[in-house]
Amino acid sequence: MSLTTETRVVVEAAPASLRVAVLGAGKMGGILLQAFLDSGLFAPEQIVATVAHEGRAKALSLQYGVTVTTDNLAAVTGADVVLLGVKPQQMGDVVRHIAGALKPGALLISLAAGVKISALEEAAGAKACVVRSMPNTPAKVGAGATALCRGAHVTDEQMTLAQRIFETVGRAVVVDEKHMDAVTGLSGSGPAFIYIIIEALAEAGVNVGLPRDVATLLAAQTTYGAAKMVLETGSHPALLKDEVTTPAGCTVDGILELEEGGLRVTLIKAVKRATERAKQLG
Repeated sequence: MSLTTETRVVVEAAPASLRVAVLGAGKMGGILLQAFLDSGLFAPEQIVATVAHEGRAKALSLQYGVTVTTDNLAAVTGADVVLLGVKPQQMGDVVRHIAGALKPGALLISLAAGVKISALEEAAGAKACVVRSMPNTPAKVGAGATALCRGAHVTDEQMTLAQRIFETVGRAVVVDEKHMDAVTGLSGSGPAFIYIIIEALAEAGVNVGLPRDVATLLAAQTTYGAAKMVLETGSHPALLKDEVTTPAGCTVDGILELEEGGLRVTLIKAVKRATERAKQLG
């Protein structure tokens, strides 16, 4: 028994003249690269990607049908959009290295947690057009949540394009940079918290007699369905909870156990703790 919820959004293609460089086609860079092709936002000939090793470059080029190189300078030359998928501790050196080859007005989009816009602008040049993003791993199945914040020199057109880029892998919201650590604590770390909840629900199902595969499917689909209800109805979660909770029924007894066990407070503390750690890393 399996559960499949993968979706890919088909979006209006970006202008064919746009050139995109993906520096670091690893985990998130690779997810976005695949999404660009699946959604039709960019055609293969519009994209150049980079990786650290020549063998990996050849393999990815065959896999995606795009140019993949180990040369960041060559990749960014002429690029209108540069996605920075390198590790946070490498970001400053990489941006300083490519700064002289950047096209005037090129849009730089950082995927790195904790790296501030001001640091990227300092490395690339004071008037660099920088968008900082915080995507999360469900982007892999088209269900990601990404927060974006813009630097002072980013145009409205560039910001719209940045949102379209991340809408190929889920939903995107625009926030002020001061909220990015909170985003990291909530939607960046949040999938791990939800996986623990799904795991616990599945274990509970096994405990009351369900086969493990059935319990896991029901727990995951229930979580997915509840989230979809919140997103698509626009109703407050508390109202949706009340729709399930009939007087003197089964659900209210379960909720009492959750409250007694401190689930609500524990989740709040988990997000706060993750946010504090994000601030320290930044």
